[in-house]
Amino acid sequence: MQADITSRIRKDLSENADEKTKNSSSRFFKEEVKCLGVKTSIVGKIAKDYFKEMQKSGKADKKNVFFLAEELLKSDYCEEAYIAFDWAYQVRDQYTEDDFPVFERWIENYVNNWAKCDTLCNHAVGSFIEEFPEFVDNLKTWAKSDNRWFRRAAAVTLVLPARKGLFLPEVFAIANILLTDKDDLVRKGYGWMLKEASKPHQQEVFEYVMRNKKEMPRTSLRYAIEKFPPDLRAEAMKK
Repeated sequence: MQADITSRIRKDLSENADEKTKNSSSRFFKEEVKCLGVKTSIVGKIAKDYFKEMQKSGKADKKNVFFLAEELLKSDYCEEAYIAFDWAYQVRDQYTEDDFPVFERWIENYVNNWAKCDTLCNHAVGSFIEEFPEFVDNLKTWAKSDNRWFRRAAAVTLVLPARKGLFLPEVFAIANILLTDKDDLVRKGYGWMLKEASKPHQQEVFEYVMRNKKEMPRTSLRYAIEKFPPDLRAEAMKK
């Protein structure tokens, strides 16, 4: 069953791959990426259909799903990583504290572009942190990593929780650690986190930006203030 499902997924993906999609996907990345060239909507449907099949056959338990996810991740294809991380999110009601090291290992071993980072961290890891908030401090450790994907992960994991108004002190703590980061994708990541935090906490994020705008790279600043009203945006952009 396990080998069978991954080989069937791979067959479906290769049958839906096309060169035009493959070429257009690679334009979104500065680094070399391994993509088959399958449209995101089709990848999403394949992920959903096979997950339903696993549910029907009683194979959608977390242990099995994580095992299959890891098998898919080993190929390094973006589309297979999307399915793996989508499935990991689908079993979020089965998460336990023991899953944090699994997510950490996946970032270390399999995340090598911003799309993989965001697909895993926005949903699966973000949901985990909401359920087990005592792990939020681990994100500060990620933010100090030499690995750019851990640093981006520290910020994008809090994007959806921040939108709900959660973890504001941690949002600012992570932004402080990443404030002058040299990596463009890390700068965009923490700017995005601040932007989402500004939706429920506009005044606090505005004050944070005003305090730090001399050090903050313009990329991060522009992301952070994107949802501000025009007058606050203009104030923040002043030299």
